[in-house]
Amino acid sequence: MKQFSMICLMAMFAVVAMAQKPVITFEETSHNFGTIAEDGGKVSHVFNFTNTGDATLVISNVRASCGCTTPSWPKEPVEPGKTASITVTYNPLGRPGAFTKTVTITANTEPEATMVKITGEVQKAQ
Repeated sequence: MKQFSMICLMAMFAVVAMAQKPVITFEETSHNFGTIAEDGGKVSHVFNFTNTGDATLVISNVRASCGCTTPSWPKEPVEPGKTASITVTYNPLGRPGAFTKTVTITANTEPEATMVKITGEVQKAQ
């Protein structure tokens, strides 16, 4: 009986340990730049987030949906309760018209992938 109790106790600790996960919570998941000039240079937006989970958040990759969009992100772990940011930069040169670009954040969260989005309208250069 004592051995059975120990096995149950160890199983319970394992379940609790597995339940502790980081959670990435963004202040916003989309940003609209509005109308921007094609020849006005690159535009950027900062997506702030907090680790609202119980474990350290580690971002392993951040990938943009195309080469015209460049993300930058923290390479160091984000402890529970701490904030950090991902900056997304869009280059409108040679891309007149409406745009919607996504950025996929891969981390040790559940689910593993989270997305943010930028939109806008590029006004053709005169």
